[in-house]
Amino acid sequence: QLQLVESGGGLVQPGGSLRLSCAASGFTLPYPAIGWFRQAPGKEREGVSCISSSGTITDYADSVKGRFTVSRDNAKNTVYLQMNSLKPEDTGVYYCASAERLRIGDGMSPDKYDYWGQGTQVTVSP
Repeated sequence: QLQLVESGGGLVQPGGSLRLSCAASGFTLPYPAIGWFRQAPGKEREGVSCISSSGTITDYADSVKGRFTVSRDNAKNTVYLQMNSLKPEDTGVYYCASAERLRIGDGMSPDKYDYWGQGTQVTVSP
C-alpha cells in the first residue's frame, strides 16, 4: 500500500523559508500525482499546490503563487514544497496526498486524492 511521509515543518519567522518533503513508498509505476494541502485550526483543508506524475505540470493556490515552488525527484520518490516569504497566514498542518489519476483543474480538490500523509506542522510567527 502506498505510504506518504511528510517532513520539514517547523517554526519560522515571517519572511522566512522552509522546504517540506513528501517521501512516497509502496506504489507501482507510473509515479502518482502529488498534492500539497494545509489546514489551519478551525478551517477547512485547502489545496496549496500540486504536481503531475512527470513533474511537467504544476499548479498553485493564488495565495501562494510566486512564493511557493513544488518539484519532484522521482529517482528519490520524493516531492518538495519550497516555501519562501512565509506569512503568519501560512500557518497550519501541511499534508501531501497522492492520486493515480488527476485531471487538470482537479489538483486543489482533496476528494480527488487517494492516500494521505500524516502531516507536518508549519508555524509562522515572530
